Amino acid sequence: MSVKVVSGPGDVRPDQVPGVGGRSRSWLRQTAVWMLIVNVALLLVFGVLSPDRQFLSDASFQNLGFNSAQIVLLACAVTFQLAAGQIDISLGGILVLASVIGGEVIQRVGGTAAEVQAGEYPNLALALIAGVIVTIAVGAILGLINGLVVTRLRVHSFIATLATSGIWIGAALIITNGTDLASQPVWLQDNFGAKLVAGIPLPALLVGVVVALLWAILKFTRFGLHTLAVGSSAASAERAGVRVNRQVLAVFALAGALCGVAALLDLSRFGTTNVSGHTTDALAAIAGAVIGGTSLFGGKASVIGAVFGAMLAVILQSGLVAVGLPPFYQQVAVGVVLIAAVYADQRRHRAQT
Repeated sequence: MSVKVVSGPGDVRPDQVPGVGGRSRSWLRQTAVWMLIVNVALLLVFGVLSPDRQFLSDASFQNLGFNSAQIVLLACAVTFQLAAGQIDISLGGILVLASVIGGEVIQRVGGTAAEVQAGEYPNLALALIAGVIVTIAVGAILGLINGLVVTRLRVHSFIATLATSGIWIGAALIITNGTDLASQPVWLQDNFGAKLVAGIPLPALLVGVVVALLWAILKFTRFGLHTLAVGSSAASAERAGVRVNRQVLAVFALAGALCGVAALLDLSRFGTTNVSGHTTDALAAIAGAVIGGTSLFGGKASVIGAVFGAMLAVILQSGLVAVGLPPFYQQVAVGVVLIAAVYADQRRHRAQT
């Protein structure tokens, strides 16, 4: 089975799975390490340039933790999809629809309309349990539908998710009549969305646990091996006994579930849905994953690199604001870095074929 070489501390290829031998590249040649160096350098530069070194304050780092949690999750979701040779631009739509349905469940289970409007939730515990389960389940189901369109209808993943992105966002607007669902439980914000543990945002800690789990899945499990094999060569993977369609479905469902978790972070931090937002989340996630070393051609992935790639955009946006520049420059900077990353990826791809 032919699989591409990888670069990054979280980068994985089948010959790095236990029992299959192979040696890792030098740390200094790994994409994720360089992304970490770039991020640290940007932090220092913006810290020096910001008034009174405010960008290096504890409050600034905590704000970075809160702001990066969602996009890091989505970048990790994209990493698995790109590793399997798929591309999904509907992640923002899944996030929006999952948050809307989850928010509706929380409100309906939590109490009467009048109680919810007044901020009272007599059935708070049950509402939160139901909301968490439903939000993640909805995300997984929407991701699975994307996968079915790709595998059963044989529609290219880019076109399929372009279409479903509009469907998911349109459905969310229909359900809410174009208005956000406010009056989510304040308890959720106070005890999770805006909570610090030892000075670290609780959402960032949760995302850290999820990232560690995803890294281990991609690096050490048969699921990760099969994902990379499918992205490297679906025909070869099929001949080796991998059920390609089933694997692609599982990857799309996993990405949808991660969108559901990101939707919960959205609800818990702001206490409301954001039906008009997240339109560029999928592109930002893809940019983060590719900048971090995941290949657009499949068969090569870095979960850790995706984290640092996603962090790059957050650091740029926050840093530009801290030094008094409009955050619009962030789009230019990330675009330039993305083009450079894709160009380097194409050169590596051509060199290996």
